[in-house]
Amino acid sequence: MDRIASAAIFCPAFSTPRVCKIKPFGLNFNTDHRKRFSCRVAVASGNTTAKVVDSELDLEYKKHDLLRAVTVEGFNGGEAIDLMKLDGTWRLQYTSAPDVVVLFEAASRFPFFQVGQIFQKFECRDRSDGGIIRNVVQWSVPSLLEEQEGATLVVTAKFDKVSSRNIYLQFEEISVRNININEQVQSLLAPAILPRSFLNLQILQFIRTFNAQIPVTATSPGRRSVGGLYYLSYLDNNMLLGRSVGGGGVFVFTKSQPLEL
Repeated sequence: MDRIASAAIFCPAFSTPRVCKIKPFGLNFNTDHRKRFSCRVAVASGNTTAKVVDSELDLEYKKHDLLRAVTVEGFNGGEAIDLMKLDGTWRLQYTSAPDVVVLFEAASRFPFFQVGQIFQKFECRDRSDGGIIRNVVQWSVPSLLEEQEGATLVVTAKFDKVSSRNIYLQFEEISVRNININEQVQSLLAPAILPRSFLNLQILQFIRTFNAQIPVTATSPGRRSVGGLYYLSYLDNNMLLGRSVGGGGVFVFTKSQPLEL
């Protein structure tokens, strides 16, 4: 993975520092900002080579990655968002948004609940003024469903481009789909050692194709649907950074394979 800076390791066990040359984003220049930091070493007796353990190098790399994600916003800050480039599926890598963080907190607190991958899917390839965005959360209840991808929650919104970098979201629908029960539950519903009746098969088919939809659009005339302003601070072919205006948090995405819903 590209790094934004270089690091030199100075350990008592070695007389010469090791300098890592980094070329962020493939640019043709070297950054050689040497930084001293400690590392702990364990030296065995005899001819055993000294072994470096618990080095802070990995930590420094992670800090560089975070710094790269933070500072990259300034590279195309003055350019308007290209909806053609925005179109597609983006995988969430980091967020500070409370409404997303609470999902992972719940998963860490309750062993019967899992949160898998989270995506944003933009559908705006042939548009210049907006499109559709789908927030996709893969989740599971391991005792009943397949691990990580037992079911899918989809929050669909229509978005309008209101400025060069801002889009306004109007949420339209929440749905639960793609339910995949685990093998244990399947065997209870339709045991492999017994002939599967028509009813058994119908139950399995119903679960697999189940799709619960809850509209969240405004029901009274003149009333606006639930929505919010979303600032897209950086976009290239493989990274998307966004901020929910009004204290909703920061999002870091990377481009993913197309997601079929």
